[in-house]
Amino acid sequence: MDDTAETFHSHVEEILEALAKEPDHEALVHHDRRVSAGELRALVYGMARALRSQGVSRGQTVTLLSGNLPETIAARYAAGLLGCAVNHLYAGLSADVHADILRDVETRALIVDPAHRERAADLARRVPLERVLVLGAGEGAGEGEGEADGPGPDLVRLAAEESTEVLPGSARPQDICTIRHTGGTTGHPKAICTTFEQWVSIGPDWSEEGQVRALACTTLAHAAGLMADSTLHRGGTVVLLDGFEAGAVLAAIERERISHTFLLPPLLYQLTDHPEVDRTDTSSLRMLTYGGCASSPARLAAAVRRFGPVLNQFYGQNEAGGISILSPQDHDPRRPELLRTAGKIMEGVEVAVRDADGRDLPAGEHGEICVRSRHVMKGYWKQPELTAEVLRDGWLRTGDIGFVDRDGYVTIVDRLKDMIVVVGGHVYTVELEDVLNSHPQVLQSAVLGVPDANLMERVHAVVVRAPGADVGEEELRAVVRERKGAMYEPASIVFVDALPLTDAGKPDKKLLRSRAAEPAPSP
Repeated sequence: MDDTAETFHSHVEEILEALAKEPDHEALVHHDRRVSAGELRALVYGMARALRSQGVSRGQTVTLLSGNLPETIAARYAAGLLGCAVNHLYAGLSADVHADILRDVETRALIVDPAHRERAADLARRVPLERVLVLGAGEGAGEGEGEADGPGPDLVRLAAEESTEVLPGSARPQDICTIRHTGGTTGHPKAICTTFEQWVSIGPDWSEEGQVRALACTTLAHAAGLMADSTLHRGGTVVLLDGFEAGAVLAAIERERISHTFLLPPLLYQLTDHPEVDRTDTSSLRMLTYGGCASSPARLAAAVRRFGPVLNQFYGQNEAGGISILSPQDHDPRRPELLRTAGKIMEGVEVAVRDADGRDLPAGEHGEICVRSRHVMKGYWKQPELTAEVLRDGWLRTGDIGFVDRDGYVTIVDRLKDMIVVVGGHVYTVELEDVLNSHPQVLQSAVLGVPDANLMERVHAVVVRAPGADVGEEELRAVVRERKGAMYEPASIVFVDALPLTDAGKPDKKLLRSRAAEPAPSP
């Protein structure tokens, strides 16, 4: 073993050391369960030994298909302690996509919670899996692997039979730590690899005074998992909800005195619009971070007026890590131009805006956002050609179109793939969504390109009206013509009660595009 391996401490070991400092401290809350730091630490060591006894070792891939449970966090840390690459699946993907991902990343062990036992059994029939393990027996779960009433043994029970003494970590700095997949909204998901070295001390710096009580109400497979890691690393408490429901989130904020949480913009809007919001005590909130997709300046201003100066926008990508932050101080409803930005570039991150030929563009000019930092991915899993397309000389091509102004604020105007090419130029969907969302009778919108009979793209808008609103197509078209010109005017506008969301909580434009492309029913 070399000196680097002997001295390297992974983020998992750092978190376990933090848990050891106050073993009686409340680390995790899930429904009526309250798990102490000592209990979580013991469960991680027991699970790591149980996984090792099942043949799992450094360099192999462990895939999780599990909800926001204390055992999910423990299993993730246990696999990381052994030096495994952890791949956490979004539960809302189809069985076909799950099977493709399991094959792609060469899964050694699939760990599922009891709620996904049937899907696990289905996947075990589709994909040759060496181990399937269940996080708790649940009702009707089998004792042994391969039994008819369960896909595999109970990892929690196996862990209880193991020692909970300290187990040194096996990870090396350049070992793959996480394999994160894109959401699959633009095609087959891509597997994004980051190393243990990149993951050390990763996450937001919550160095302000006061105990952190973070609410994970979106999937731990996405940004909520990073928030949980940062919270536990800093000695805080993570409150776990099974999923996002605005009323339950508001109740948890008040009941558990939540200080930090993460939401995607559509979920932030739901929280702001909930009828109980004005009767809920949210004064404990110190930082409400949002990101992951485009946001509406008008809706952000409304959220600031309701929750106070606690909004914090995080712009980043799985491929790039963090890129920029719009701080609570910059969330000023009197300065809507700032609310249209993604904030200032983070320390340690370089950003260049480049044209199609790779030339750097001056401040204010639109081009592709390119990023270089220590958190940029090492590449896509076993896709060297695709990696070479987006990663050149350490610079990552994000696929986002935007600009950096003279004050250093980043503005994203579209995704390269979402930009709509029309006669006369380009329509940036985010800009058009901003116009639609600024109408007082519009709650939310999604804009996308849909090919017509001649395979030319036409601008299509899907709009959610405010309660009791009656705004129609012509009025919205007129607003767009006045604000952005005829080129931006939607060829079609449909009104819906709510936008469909992906499993990560983003507007599902892939589904909306397929619906828009369907032929109209015959009269």
